[in-house]
Amino acid sequence: MIIMALDHVRDYFHAAAFVSNPTNMETTTVVLFFTRFITHYCAPVFIFLAGTSAFLYGSKKTKPELFKFLMTRGLWLIILELTVMSFLWWFDFTFSFFNFQVIWAIGVCMIFLSLLIYLPKRVLLAVGLLLVFGHNLLDGIMMEGTGPLAILWYIFHQSSFIQLGDTWLSFLYPVLPWIGVITLGYVFGTLYTKGFDVSLRKKWLSRLGFGAIGLFILLRAFNVYGDLVPWAEQKNLTFTILSFLNVTKYPPSLLFLLVTLGPSFLFLRYSENIKNKLTDFALVYGRVPLFYYVLHVLFVHGLAIVGILITGGDWKLMLLTMDKFMDGSLAGYGYSLSIVYLVWIGIVLSLYPLCNWYMKYKANNRDKWWLKYL
Repeated sequence: MIIMALDHVRDYFHAAAFVSNPTNMETTTVVLFFTRFITHYCAPVFIFLAGTSAFLYGSKKTKPELFKFLMTRGLWLIILELTVMSFLWWFDFTFSFFNFQVIWAIGVCMIFLSLLIYLPKRVLLAVGLLLVFGHNLLDGIMMEGTGPLAILWYIFHQSSFIQLGDTWLSFLYPVLPWIGVITLGYVFGTLYTKGFDVSLRKKWLSRLGFGAIGLFILLRAFNVYGDLVPWAEQKNLTFTILSFLNVTKYPPSLLFLLVTLGPSFLFLRYSENIKNKLTDFALVYGRVPLFYYVLHVLFVHGLAIVGILITGGDWKLMLLTMDKFMDGSLAGYGYSLSIVYLVWIGIVLSLYPLCNWYMKYKANNRDKWWLKYL
């Protein structure tokens, strides 16, 4: 959750963030590339552990109760993405642009998972592996236009950007591979059931972590399968390594998922017994993720307006519409990467008191059913 905010601060504050790609080998720098790359870990871990959380929640409930929770929470997240989040991202009162992002993807994945939980775990494991390892076989199927079949394909597999009348739709998170991720996360929850042998769990985490990283290196080295964009030799060794690591997020390729989830398993393995002031600090954000998510987008976008006012610019520039993206008015906007990091740290720290208050409020009001959705 903390690292995620860095990417969103970069989106709204970094020079040329609105008009260039931080992973473009022709224009990026090493620091800028890794500022973006480190945030790649956020979405896969969010969705994978959403499945794990569902499993642990369901271990104390009946299947119908878990089904109801996942279905209703999934629908709620979709509504939230298309209303509150669409406004907070753009501050566009006309709602002319809808970006189907991670909250939408988690919502859709929860709806599918609510149906899949009735299957045996072995079948769930097979379904998850098939979707994660096999979805790149569909990369050759490309749709165009705005017909129903094309839009359905954009929702499930092909990242796309379309216009329907005066409204623009951006499908950044095609859900097919993400359904595989949340399903595997659900099965993964078995490792954290009460009484599960800790040493055995750590062995499995090591196997999964090193195995995923090893498979990533093997597949990526030969450019055989698993990503739309092959790596290529660049102007020097450093940028060739960047090209090797530059995998596809939209939709998440097999190699993207291997290089993000693999190290995450190892992080879980080696951080399990660590408890100190830093982990206590981070835990606050982790216990109120949706609350923090909504607030941080509001703070980032709002502070971007404050930044423009301080520097004497036109604050209306941050009322984002498609016209601003297309007419070049955002091309001259932005600050240095050092400013981005300072703003990121400031926003994370400023949100701590609110998140800490809400965490305690939730803990002291477990009888309020609606708190499960916030």
